[in-house]
Amino acid sequence: MTKLFFLCAFISLGLRSYSQSQDEIMQEGTLLYRSEMASWYGTDLFLKKYGERRENVGGYFSYVSDDKAICVFFSKGDTPQAVGTFTFDSTYNTETAVVDGQERPLTGHEQDLVAIRQAALHEYNSDTLFRSYKNMNPNFIPVSDQQGKRVYILTGPQEEGLVVFGNDYLLTFDKNNTLKQKRQLHKNLIPIKYNPSDNKLVLVTAHTHLPETGDLITATDVCTLMLYGPHVTWGQHLVLSEKNVSIWDCKKKELIVMTRKAWNRVMDAEKQKIK
Repeated sequence: MTKLFFLCAFISLGLRSYSQSQDEIMQEGTLLYRSEMASWYGTDLFLKKYGERRENVGGYFSYVSDDKAICVFFSKGDTPQAVGTFTFDSTYNTETAVVDGQERPLTGHEQDLVAIRQAALHEYNSDTLFRSYKNMNPNFIPVSDQQGKRVYILTGPQEEGLVVFGNDYLLTFDKNNTLKQKRQLHKNLIPIKYNPSDNKLVLVTAHTHLPETGDLITATDVCTLMLYGPHVTWGQHLVLSEKNVSIWDCKKKELIVMTRKAWNRVMDAEKQKIK
């Protein structure tokens, strides 16, 4: 198994370089990761410093601005105000984060993020397309940039020792924050358990993509792998589709893609060695 682990990484280096679509997936996945990290640590700081305000909070969102990631909690009502703003650098160190507990008007960009987040929340609560699971929470990630306005919905586990792929969605909006399209990225929920207290290396974990999900790892997959990478002892995570195999290095946060035909040749060669 160890030989296979290194062999796949070695062979794939020469099989396929990044295409533009792979670059876009990496960029989008990293963007989602940075936003979710700000939400994780921003929530911790808000509850620690302003927990008494939680009954008046209408929600929160995070976004990336240059080298900073910003988490904003906003008030209830027709004209929400920011009631807690937390700005992080790349370390996400809560000790050095900039904390602003002053109530203030939302910027135009922040108003757009609230609008599409709330629209996505309404769709989630009213459309049977969206599925919910016990001990799981939906995480809404609004994004507004040069590529357009969109909201990703990821499923997050409430229990420790579980990484969840799938049951994720993408909603896109026009410039007026009107919903254009909504679709399910993975058709199912894919939970993978890990032991937080076990330091034993797990060489490979994997999940598969149906044709409708696509032939590459998704941005939501990249986000999840980056979020949980420091907490698991996985060497690589594979995403197997009809045409490709995406190989994610969990420690280096690097992606390599090889064709399914090349992957099958490697597997066949390893089987012959075992025989």
